[in-house]
This record gives sequence, C-alpha cells and structure tokens, in this order.
Amino acid sequence: MGIAWLHGGLSQAEGERLERVSPSFPRIYLATLLALLISLDARGTNAAPNMKPNIVLMLADDLGIGDLGCYGNDTINTPNIDRLAKEGVKLTQHIAAASLCTPSRAAFLTGRYPIRSGMASGGSYRALQWNAGSGGLPANETTFAKVLQQQGYATGLVGKWHQGVNCDSVHDHCHHPLNHGFDYFYGMPFTLLNNCQDHKPPELDAALQAKLWFYTQLIALAVLTALVGKTTGLVSVTWKVVTFFALLGFLFFASWYSSYGFVKYWNCILMRNHNITEQPMKLERTASLVLKEAVSFIQSNKHGPFLLFVSFLHVHTPLFTTEAFLGKSRHGIYGDNVEEMDWLVGQILDAIDKEGLRNNTLTYFASDHGGQLEAQEGTIQLGGWNGIYKGGKGMGGWEGGIRVPGILRWPGMLPANTIVDKPTSLMDIYPTVAHVAGGTVPQDRIIDGRNLLPLLQQEVKHSEHEFMFHYCGSYLHAVRWHQKDSGALWKAHYITPIFHPEGAGACYGKGICPCSGEGVTHHDPPLLFDLSRDPSEAVPLSPDTEPLFRTVLKHIGRAVEEHRRTLTPVPQQLSLGNIMWKPWLQPCCGTFPFCWCDNEESDTHSYKVG
Repeated sequence: MGIAWLHGGLSQAEGERLERVSPSFPRIYLATLLALLISLDARGTNAAPNMKPNIVLMLADDLGIGDLGCYGNDTINTPNIDRLAKEGVKLTQHIAAASLCTPSRAAFLTGRYPIRSGMASGGSYRALQWNAGSGGLPANETTFAKVLQQQGYATGLVGKWHQGVNCDSVHDHCHHPLNHGFDYFYGMPFTLLNNCQDHKPPELDAALQAKLWFYTQLIALAVLTALVGKTTGLVSVTWKVVTFFALLGFLFFASWYSSYGFVKYWNCILMRNHNITEQPMKLERTASLVLKEAVSFIQSNKHGPFLLFVSFLHVHTPLFTTEAFLGKSRHGIYGDNVEEMDWLVGQILDAIDKEGLRNNTLTYFASDHGGQLEAQEGTIQLGGWNGIYKGGKGMGGWEGGIRVPGILRWPGMLPANTIVDKPTSLMDIYPTVAHVAGGTVPQDRIIDGRNLLPLLQQEVKHSEHEFMFHYCGSYLHAVRWHQKDSGALWKAHYITPIFHPEGAGACYGKGICPCSGEGVTHHDPPLLFDLSRDPSEAVPLSPDTEPLFRTVLKHIGRAVEEHRRTLTPVPQQLSLGNIMWKPWLQPCCGTFPFCWCDNEESDTHSYKVG
C-alpha cells in the first residue's frame, strides 16, 4: 500500500517524488515525518519534531463484539468508536488469549500466552480475587510499557489493572504497574464488582459466601439450642462446652466475614501511583476521574512520545452509569453503560485532536474478552452480546468468549475505512507497538504475538498466525488453524463446557462455565468446524461431511504437540495460596483494619460526564 500522501494537503505527485528521493528510508518513519510536518504547520513552528508516534491503547472490560454499531449493533449508539473504525482499520477476527480478565490482560501486556507466565490456573479460581493476594504478573515478565519506556516514552496507565499488587509485604508492590514499565498509574488495582456498589448482590465468591452463611447459621442454631437446653435443664451440658462452641462459632464467622464482609473496602479502591486516593471508591465520580486523568496525561506529555493505556472499568458489572446516560439506550442499563464508555472514548479522541496529535498517534480500541451471558438480574441482561458467535466470557474455546472488537487508527500510515478479516490476537499489540516505537521484543523468551503493521498496511495478504491455541485456565480447549492456501479456518474443540440448562448456550446458575471436571465434555475425536463456512460453530463436521476431517485433525494434533514442547514450568500465580486474602498484604490508607479515606479533589466539574 502506498502512503496516503493526499492526507494533510500534499499532492499525489509531491508524495511520490518524496518517496523516490528517499527509497531506502523506512516507510514507517517517512510517513511519520510527513504527518509531523503537517502537524507542525497546523500548530506553529515552536513544537519540537518527534519521529516516534504517540500510542493510545483503549481496552474495554467484558464488551461483546456485537455491542458496537460498527460491528452490526443497531440498539446501542456508539458513534465515537464507530468513527474510529471509519477512520482506521477494523479487525473482524481479533482474538483474546483468554476469556477472563486476569489471564487475557496478562497476555495483552506481555504478548505471551498466560500459561507461559503462570497467569493461567488449573483450579477453580482463574482470576485474581483480592488486592491482598500474593499472586500477580511476575516481575520477570517484560510488558510493552517497559519496552517503550526504554525507548524514551512517557508511559501511563489509567483505569483497571487486575494484575496483582504485593508479594510478601504490604509495601513491596512487586506486581504494581510502576514495577512493570509504567511511569504513572491512576486507577483501580483490582476490578469492578457488584460488591463495589451498595444494595447489589455479592459477586465475589457468591456461592461460597452462601455456604459460609449457612454453616454459620447452623453453628449459631446449635449454640442457641444448647444454651436454651442448659438454662431449662433439658440438656445435660456444662457451661464450658456451651462457651467453647459459642467461641468456636464466633471464630468461624470472623475468619471469613473479615474478608468477604468488607470486600468494598478491601478491593474497591483507587490509587495514584503507590498511594491510595479513595477507599472505598465512590462510583458516582469514577468515570469523571478516569477521564480527567487520561486527558491530563495527554496534555502533560503532548510533546511526546508517550504511551497511554486507558483500561476502562466499563462495561463490567455492576454497570454503574452516571445520570446523564441512564435510560438513553434501547438496551437497558447495559446499553447505557456502553454508550457512556463510547462518550469517554470520544472525549479522549477529542483531547488528542485538540493537542494537534491526531496524525502522530496510533490509537487502538478492543475488549479484553467477550461479554458475560450469565450476568443477569432477574430478567434483565447485564452482560454483553457476542453477535452470531457461540458462548461468552469464561468459555475458553467457543468463539463468543474470545472474538472481540479490534480497531486501529493512524492517519497517513493505516488506510481508513478498511476491514481486515484475518486471524489477529490481542497479543499482537505488543510486538506492533514495540516496532513502531523503534524497540525490539525480548529475545530470551517466546513472544506469541506478531507485528500487525504489514497486514494492516496491506503489504501482506495473510496473518502470520497459522495456529492459535485457546486455553480455559491451563486447559487447552480448542485450536484454530488458518490454512492460508485454501482460505479454510479450521477449529478443533477438545473440551467444551456443559451448558446449564441443557442447550441454553451458557452456564446459567453457575455464574461462569468451568474449565475442567464434571462441568465439561471431552471430545475424541475433537469437534471440528470450518469458521470460514460456519462462523457460529453451529454444525460440527464429520468424516462423512468433510473429506479432509482426519487430515485436518492430524495436522492440528502435530501443532499441539509442537506448542506443548515450548512450554516450561513456571510458578503458578493463581494457585489457592496466591489468590487467598492475606490481611498483612492489604493495601490500606489508614491503620489496618481502619481503611477508609477520600483524598480526591471534589471539583471534577470540568470533566462532567455527559
């Protein structure tokens, strides 16, 4: 693809002459220089030229691919994200490395399957559960922020982290963003939960909490029965025994309620760098604060180069939405929340434009995984829509849990209003931004992502991904094979979740589908689909309907064997010992357990949402 010389005022002939004058000069920097010259002309000659582009990455939380207008939704208005797609490249086979927050984001940050960093779990807990756990993104992992930091970029993260905080002590911050290449962090070290909003049913370990309450009530009933029996003489028991069981019951209650009873204080906090600013956070102003910090970072680093990672808290439950957007969509509270997020995206894009940075900024928007089908409140759907694709959040293999929106814009460098229908991954952002920043990916480890630039610029016809491996926790559930010569996109499912009720398309009543055990089905031979003909994975192929059935499965099987030979044992960050609540690791803005504070400026009117 030739560079879009017409963008910004140069004629086609002038642009072609410039290309001929410097044929050996890398096209990426030639175009960037042109964009900068245009930008400088618009802003005046006082700004210092900068060869490296700014990079703004925006990642939504739990957004389904079918929730955006540019991906076919007609009940939710997303004009700003749609505009981004019209001005850039839209990816229609953009795949998350995991269908849950913690492992997917670990893969996004490192360009590696989460199983390589120990961020994939073989147990029932597949994401970090507490700020006061000891698990998290290992310090020896190199994030894209660290690579860009080494290239002279100012690096900032605003929003959700969910990659851990501490290891051994409350102040070691070994997993903190500032220990992973970010110069600045403002946001939530954990993730939003229903527990963060008053009068919402608990979300964290809801089933376990219900059992613990039940056992507590049984113990209390037993103690009360013994007490009544003793005082009435109906039961022959000593006061020591009654006191012992009463104390035992109290200790049992305190042992779990000290954590689960105060989730709002332990997990729902905001931090600026290493300091807590709100504990608990006030959801009614969080969106405004996140926007304020994102815009402020752009303004403070406008002379660049900078990397800004805006990790939205939207659209995860509890879907707290400001009054300006309540009731605005035709898709209930979930749609309202999506539209509020779209407005935030628009404000960030406007901030880029106002600083004259549009032509020298690579902008990216995606979701960390698919929407959660099981998120409901009565008959109200609180999770996203995954379009025509089967499954959703938590399902490692089905397309609805891992196929997400992906949009990139870079005026003059990437074509506008373009669709790329080839397999790409969130992990590809790592080597892509490293390349455009002039850096290199680490050579001492396997990087699973691929540089997207040649594909986006239409210099190559096919994605570098031949195989993609779809994990649910640490279990390999499915594999896709892009057979480039034929155009087929094969996908083999080795394990699939058992939907509840049968045929429902999700695991209703369980909260989220399991990865292993009695809640899954193992397939031998694997279920095989050709996504190029059946993107909804509706009808599995068989030897009778597909002549290449056995050949395809044999080829995929060899790829799985080769992939597994590249895996090495690493410490498991999501083991029970690492994800459990440890009071000595609890971030606290006071003297534990008296943890509450509000150190935010109350005046956020200039960034009023809506």
